[in-house]
Amino acid sequence: QVQLVESGGGLVQSGDSLRLSCAATGHTFPYYTIAWFRQAPGKEREGVSCISVEDGSIHYADSVKGRFTISGDNATNSVYLQMNSLQPEDTANYYCPMAALSYCDVIRLRQQEYGYWGQETQVTVSS
Repeated sequence: QVQLVESGGGLVQSGDSLRLSCAATGHTFPYYTIAWFRQAPGKEREGVSCISVEDGSIHYADSVKGRFTISGDNATNSVYLQMNSLQPEDTANYYCPMAALSYCDVIRLRQQEYGYWGQETQVTVSS
């Protein structure tokens, strides 16, 4: 049974940094893609970033490009999202879904690409 556990959220001030972690267990996929999505109150869920284990490809939404960095640790099946220069508009619940898919590009920032989702970790950025 695939399980994804997000952690690392919290309450920070504008300009601060946070590092989110996502641990994936219970899968036997030879390759996979893990993404970070977020959903702010009253808004639709949006893809933030993704990373492919197969080829290491990475993609970012324009809203976080230059501020967020995604990385992965194949040994521990973990993916991280380093978030710098956080702004109040980054306030949201963050999720890390997983799919047995190769490569990561703009298509992989669509939530319908992913069949496995974990519980959220909440990020709140105060101004």
